[in-house]
Amino acid sequence: MSIETRFAATLERLLAGRRGRCIGVAVSGGSDSLALLALAADWAGAQATPPDVQAITVDHGLRAESADEAAWVAARAQDLGAAHVTLPWRGWDGQGNLQAQARAARYGLMADWAHAERPEISAILLGHTRDDLAETFLMRLARGSGVDGLSAMAETTQGHGIPFLRPLLAERRKALRDMLKARGLGWRDDPGNDDPRFDRVRMRQALDLLGPLGLTTDRLAETARQLARARTALEARCAETAARIATEPLPGVIALVRSDFAATERETQLRLMAHGLSRLSSAPYRPRLKTLETALDDALAGRGATLHGGQVVATALHIFVVREHAAVAGLETPADGTALWDNRWQVRGARLQGCTIRALGPDGASKIDRPATLPHAALTSYPGIWSGESLVAAPELWHAPLCQASYAPQARFHRTILSH
Repeated sequence: MSIETRFAATLERLLAGRRGRCIGVAVSGGSDSLALLALAADWAGAQATPPDVQAITVDHGLRAESADEAAWVAARAQDLGAAHVTLPWRGWDGQGNLQAQARAARYGLMADWAHAERPEISAILLGHTRDDLAETFLMRLARGSGVDGLSAMAETTQGHGIPFLRPLLAERRKALRDMLKARGLGWRDDPGNDDPRFDRVRMRQALDLLGPLGLTTDRLAETARQLARARTALEARCAETAARIATEPLPGVIALVRSDFAATERETQLRLMAHGLSRLSSAPYRPRLKTLETALDDALAGRGATLHGGQVVATALHIFVVREHAAVAGLETPADGTALWDNRWQVRGARLQGCTIRALGPDGASKIDRPATLPHAALTSYPGIWSGESLVAAPELWHAPLCQASYAPQARFHRTILSH
C-alpha cells in the first residue's frame, strides 16, 4: 500500500464527524511537514467537494533566515494549490526551555488565528512521524518518566478549542523524503535539527548507535504505542476510583477520602493527585514524577505539600488538593465579568463596580463561615470579591445576592479525569 493510500485512509478515520470546508496544515518547511502538505493537498483534491487546504507557518524569529524560509514555504504551498499564512512569534525572552515554549506558542498562535480568520477549519494537521515517537520515547526515558511520559503521542488532541491531528505517526521520515524526491519537491531543514545542544537531536543521533542492538526506531515506536494502551487502562481505573472516593465540596477543592485513598494502589494515587494538581493550575503537563512521589508520601504521612501550583492538605478524614495560595497571591482582575481569574473563575454582579477579584488569603479566609469539614488552609487560595481592602463576598461560600460566580467546566476534576 502506498503512502498516499495509507494517508488518505488515516485522515478519513481521524476526520470522522469533523468535516469542514477547510483543513489546516502546520508547515515549517522541513521534510515531514512539507510531505504532510503534499499528501493533504492530494487528499483534498480527490474529494467530491474539495475542502480548502490552509498551510500555516509560525515564524519564531530566532534566526535571520526565518522570514525567507517562511516565504519559501508560501511559494511551495501555492505550487500545491494551498493557501498560506505566516504567523510571527516574538515571545522568547532567553529564559527557560526554548523548544517547549516555542511548541506551546505554535499551538496557541495557530488556534487563535484559526478561530479569528478561518472558523470553518475542521482540524489542523501536524507532521509528527514514527521517528518522532522513538525520539520522544528516549527523551522521556532519560528523564525517568513513567507510563504516561513513555506513551506514544495521541493521533488526536484538542488545544485551544481546535482539534490537532497527527496522521503520519505510522510513517518513517525516510519514506516521506523518498516520496518528496520522487515528486521533485525539496525541503528546508532547520539548522536546529542538527544542533546537539537540544535533547531531541542527541536522541536522534543515539538511535543510529542503538539500532544494531535491536533498539530500532520501529521497535521503540511500537513500545510507545503499547504503553499508550496501558495508559488508557490506567486512566479508566483512575476515573473509577475518583468516582468512588473523590468529591468536590466546592469547585476547585478536591477532597479524597483518606482511608480509601491510602488503600488504593500507588499508581492510581499518583494519577489522582497529578490530575487534580494539573487541573487547578491549568498546567498542560503533570508534575515531575519524583516531586509527585515525595508529595504523595508526605500526604499519606499526614503532612502537607506544595507543588505544581497546588497544595495538598491532610486532615484526619480527607486529603485535600487545592490551589496554592502563593501561586495566586498576586493575581487580581476586575470583578465585571470581562476576564477569568486564575483561568478558572468569573464573577458577575450589578453592584460590583470598582471591585476586583483576588485570593482570600489567610486573613480573608478567616472572615468567612467555612464548612466545618474544610480546613482553613484549603480556602486561602479561593477567590474573593474585594473593594479595596474590604472583603465584599466570597463566591460559593457566601450566598450573597449581589454576585454570581461561575467555575470553568474545563477545570472540573471529575469531568476531565479521562482527558488529561
